[in-house]
Amino acid sequence: MSELRAATRQSTARTGIIEFDGARSTVSIPCTIADVSGTGARLKLDWSLAFPKEATLIFADGLRKACRVAWQKRRLLGVAFADGVASADEQALMMTEEEQALHRCHIGAQVKAAREARGYTEAQIANLVGVSPEFVASAERGEISIPLHQLTHMADLFLVDLDSLVAGPTLIALPPAELHPYESVDALLR
Repeated sequence: MSELRAATRQSTARTGIIEFDGARSTVSIPCTIADVSGTGARLKLDWSLAFPKEATLIFADGLRKACRVAWQKRRLLGVAFADGVASADEQALMMTEEEQALHRCHIGAQVKAAREARGYTEAQIANLVGVSPEFVASAERGEISIPLHQLTHMADLFLVDLDSLVAGPTLIALPPAELHPYESVDALLR
């Protein structure tokens, strides 16, 4: 499930309801919103069910988002918001300031661990990504968010997938890269 997304996922453990039209009436199923982004969410269900292609995700505060089911794997369900990117106001309702701050800190720690494991300095990464070393330092401390395109570039440089930086567990130290980050994977196989 490491496909690229249009927005960075933010972990949450909020409860919600997934609602869809059943054969005889509307079906409402409680779920845990494992993580959410401006474009969709990953849901955990109490049991495995086959879902229709479209449903409505209802957040605990009453926010309703029409969704298309993107994938389902047993009790996990990935949904994309049918109306595109959620507005800033909707996103604020989906996640508290505290949850957003915790998520920024988690991503910053992941980026720092991956950077150090690959032997890069903050200045080197800043130069390769096109930002200032101060930006990298602030992002690693969780003070600011890293835009998705820059986070994707960093994941490529660190030779890790984007999901591991955004939603993965704490990184295990990786051996330093022997190759320049732009060399092909074919060189590793020789």
